Amino acid sequence: MKWVIGIDEVGRGPLAGPVTVCTVAMRAPDYKKYAKEALWKTLNDSKQLSAAQREYWEHEARILGQQGIVQIALSSRTAAQIDRKGIAVCIRECIAANLSKLSLDPLECSVLLDGSLKAPKEYLHQQTIIKGDSKEKIIAMASVVAKVSRDAYMAKQHKKHASYGWNANKGYGTKAHRSAILEKGITSLHRQSFLTRVIDKKGK
Repeated sequence: MKWVIGIDEVGRGPLAGPVTVCTVAMRAPDYKKYAKEALWKTLNDSKQLSAAQREYWEHEARILGQQGIVQIALSSRTAAQIDRKGIAVCIRECIAANLSKLSLDPLECSVLLDGSLKAPKEYLHQQTIIKGDSKEKIIAMASVVAKVSRDAYMAKQHKKHASYGWNANKGYGTKAHRSAILEKGITSLHRQSFLTRVIDKKGK
């Protein structure tokens, strides 16, 4: 294989905001080299890193991209698209879109995916890895870039919809977020298909 590709998603479970998928590609010899470096031992599943650590690694990923060492592709699907198509379909679309952006020969790629994710069937050399974002550095990098991107988007949307606390909860269903939905109603960024139990409590 000439290329190693890591894929991860963030935002599968929130009540509001998009789902975002990141794909990171490295030439196989480069990945073998960098994954062994001492510094890369600190690269981990984005959920296990502090915000500052995520920002550091996202910046490092961008630098490696500028140097041509990695290729990065990001895709998102909105709340409306999730309601219309379903979260699983939206994630599959994002994965396919990212791989298309990279324009790499599927037969030359070893694709490593986190959790239950799958690449299109033409990528014959693919492996789904449970907790892959803590086991494979290239998946961890995809996890970090996806989370930093989505978190920044939700923080920006918080300025328009401050009642819901998206700067802190990033759209996840915290108690405060659920209470705000019951008090203020929903926005265009809310996933209505995810809100059945929350809205039912209000008698709607």
